[in-house]
Amino acid sequence: MDVNELVQMVFSWISPLVIEDVVDEGERVVVRARTPKETAVCPVCGGVGACSRLLLADSARRAGRRSAGGPRNRLVLAVKAAASHELLHKLLDAYAAEPDAAEIEVLPSGMCEQGELLRDGRADVALMHAPYNSLAGFDSQELLTEGQIAILPAGHPLAAHKTLSLADVTDIPDLPLARWARHGTYTPGPGPEIHDQTQLAQLIALGRTTAVFIDSARAWLWAEHTAVPITDAPPVVTHIAWPAHSRSLALAKLIRTATQL
Repeated sequence: MDVNELVQMVFSWISPLVIEDVVDEGERVVVRARTPKETAVCPVCGGVGACSRLLLADSARRAGRRSAGGPRNRLVLAVKAAASHELLHKLLDAYAAEPDAAEIEVLPSGMCEQGELLRDGRADVALMHAPYNSLAGFDSQELLTEGQIAILPAGHPLAAHKTLSLADVTDIPDLPLARWARHGTYTPGPGPEIHDQTQLAQLIALGRTTAVFIDSARAWLWAEHTAVPITDAPPVVTHIAWPAHSRSLALAKLIRTATQL
């Protein structure tokens, strides 16, 4: 692939830029470009001027945070454990079928942790769920909209209902809502503090708690669980999100694949 083809592949999916210079530095290719009508902030030096230096490879800083000796052509995809399982499966299969696809490392995470993983470089890309995840500071593409469900012990009286409301599930005397940590702090309440998905699944099966999840979480339910739709819960939108400064060729291809599912 020559330089012109490389630049076209990387920048075909973002705002038009005027390419001024391309330098091959061995470990990376640096493209010097400017926006057609306005100045841009340089993601490398932070300066504001008529041009912006855009890196077409993972920086040594980001690469150094991953395991030594791993393949260079690799992307780390952060996901909420047990969420969007079918979408994730389709994305991985479709991307693996692409020519020269990068290796994808799936990094399961806890409640609302995907953004932190993107910011500190442990992940290159993430599946995030609005309104639970904040997309501020990231580029993103919308992939899927779905409803929410209450996950209850199969033997609980509310499990026999066809639908429930948020009021129904937030005030069950014998079945308090499970509590996840956000930014290291648990919200107040009588429900158990949840540390991982397996713990939550067991506590629900034992009749000790309940939880609200997006509809695709049905994929991990046990026989001892029942999922009931919540009619007045806001819809949850799944996005594929990535750091705004990223210009990885492999990432661009993964995003294209995701938006074509």
